[in-house]
Amino acid sequence: MAVPRLKEKFEKEIIPSIVKEYSLKNRYEVPRLEKITVNMGIGSALQDSKAMESGMNDMSIITGQKPKVNRAKKSIAAFKLRAGTAIGCKVTLRGKRMYEFLDRLISIDLPRIRDFRGLSPKSFDGKGNYSLGVTEQLIFPEIDYDKVEKTQGMDITITTTKSSDELSKAVLKEFGFPLKER
Repeated sequence: MAVPRLKEKFEKEIIPSIVKEYSLKNRYEVPRLEKITVNMGIGSALQDSKAMESGMNDMSIITGQKPKVNRAKKSIAAFKLRAGTAIGCKVTLRGKRMYEFLDRLISIDLPRIRDFRGLSPKSFDGKGNYSLGVTEQLIFPEIDYDKVEKTQGMDITITTTKSSDELSKAVLKEFGFPLKER
C-alpha cells in the first residue's frame, strides 16, 4: 500500500525544517508520533446495554479498528457500579492507521466542530503528549446522523517520543494542527 500523506510530509518536509529551526544535531532528535489513543466513556451503558454496543460500533467506524472494552476495576455503590461492568471502550492506533486518522482529524473532522476557533495550546501534559476532547461523535463524516441514538463524546490523546512540549508543539503545528495563538 501507499505511504500515508502525513508520514511522507513528516519525513521529507517537517524533520528537516525542525532540525534547522531548533538547530538540533540530527534528525532523530525530532519527536515522532508514537500512537494515538481514542477513548470513549459510556456511562449510560449501566442502564442501557445497547448504548455500549452503539458506542463500540461508532468507534470502530471512526477509527477503522475494533475497540477494546474498558471495565470497572472497583465496585462503587453510589454510582450503582459493580467491578467488571463494561463502562467504556478505547482504541490505540499506530503506524499507517494513526497517520490516516490524524490526517482526517486535522483536515476534515476538527473544522466541522461548531464555533471552532482552534485548539488550546495548554493541553500538553509536560511530556510532549497532547490531549483533546470531542463533545460529540457527529463531527466525523463516517457516522450516519440518522442512526445515532445518543451523542457521545470522546478523548483523543496524541503520544510523541520526546519529553519536550515545545518540540512536540512545533511538530504538530507543522502537521497543520489548528492550535490557538494564545
